[in-house]
Amino acid sequence: MKNLSVVIPVYNEEAAIEETAAFFKDFARTYPETEIIFVDDGSTDKTKELLTRYIEGTNIHILSHNRQKGYGAALKTGIKYASGKFIAITDADGSYPYQIIPQMYEKMLSEKADMIVGKRENKEIRQEFFRKLGRFILRKFAEYLAEAEIADINSGLRIIKKEAILQFWRLIPDGFSFTTTITLSFLANEYKIVYIPVDYKKRKGKSKIKVFKDPFNFVQLVVKTVMFFNPLKVFLPLSIFFLILSFIVLLVSYFMGQIMDITTILLFITGLNFLALGLLADLIDKRLHK
Repeated sequence: MKNLSVVIPVYNEEAAIEETAAFFKDFARTYPETEIIFVDDGSTDKTKELLTRYIEGTNIHILSHNRQKGYGAALKTGIKYASGKFIAITDADGSYPYQIIPQMYEKMLSEKADMIVGKRENKEIRQEFFRKLGRFILRKFAEYLAEAEIADINSGLRIIKKEAILQFWRLIPDGFSFTTTITLSFLANEYKIVYIPVDYKKRKGKSKIKVFKDPFNFVQLVVKTVMFFNPLKVFLPLSIFFLILSFIVLLVSYFMGQIMDITTILLFITGLNFLALGLLADLIDKRLHK
């Protein structure tokens, strides 16, 4: 697979690294023209030591951070180093079917896509009801802001055109939000994304995701990314909400016999302020992306 580089970020994955390294060792023999890059993000366990031992004698590259910088930072280090025109990314925890990468690459080329994403499917992995509901709400929120259907917003298995990634380089964070940011950025700029179903398994080792903190970070990230490309999508609903609320307060207080004039005026002005901010942000956005 010429012009393809595979970037695999790793952090404290000693439970899975042997199996992952063994697969890509064979992968490198089968596809010698494909560049394979592991990026160790400052692991504090034996991950780097084991990885170095397992891939000894191969042309697989290992890049290292002297401290943990984040999932996105590890990917960016690998992408900068990569020589391929197409970048495949995947996790090292054994949760994704690495063997599907060639099929994804062929599909991406045949459909002339800018990115192909492995849509995770596995009915055997049961999720708690509230977590599943939360993820559904977050996905629908992202789809509303991006104005597009998103089959899997943060799948860690995907192939992307390197030149397309570089267009949004300054937006990509160092944390776990790499995949979400690149997906929203592509959708907002009408890049072609295709999806392919993949069998997703339970990861080996401990998850790095923070269950309570990450959903709030996700909402913040989605709003920030969409505001960069389509600020009115955020400001206009807020403006309408406060304008309608001001009229509701006015009518209710009128029929109650005492008009809440100050509250009504404050709500109305807030709505106008959001509208003005949205129009100004939209004007600036159009000038920046001209």
